[in-house]
Amino acid sequence: MRKVLVIEDNKDNLRLVEYALHRAGYEVIRAERGEEGIELAVTEKPFFIIMDINLPGIDGIEAARRIRNSEAGRYIPIIAVTSYAMQGDRERMMAADCNGYIEKPIDPITIVDRIHEIIGVTGK
Repeated sequence: MRKVLVIEDNKDNLRLVEYALHRAGYEVIRAERGEEGIELAVTEKPFFIIMDINLPGIDGIEAARRIRNSEAGRYIPIIAVTSYAMQGDRERMMAADCNGYIEKPIDPITIVDRIHEIIGVTGK
């Protein structure tokens, strides 16, 4: 079972994403703060990371940058999850080396397919 990291401070969103990922056969580890997410990304080396952008402490953009700057996190796909839909937000996320992003509200029916599309997984 592949391990994935979800960094999300909203418990409802966390439950939705975790539920969808479990149904798809993933083991989920979780963090509610950017700092905790960075530590888990480096130590656990997940298959991919789902990262909320609006986090307490270090935000998701800075957390993604720090993960990318670590040896362990250099190649882990990071998918931003955000309610930000303003012009330029996508570019900010991509500049932080996120592989893609998913807008909130999260749809637990389609999120795994969207994740697989972003990271190039077929036939999971």
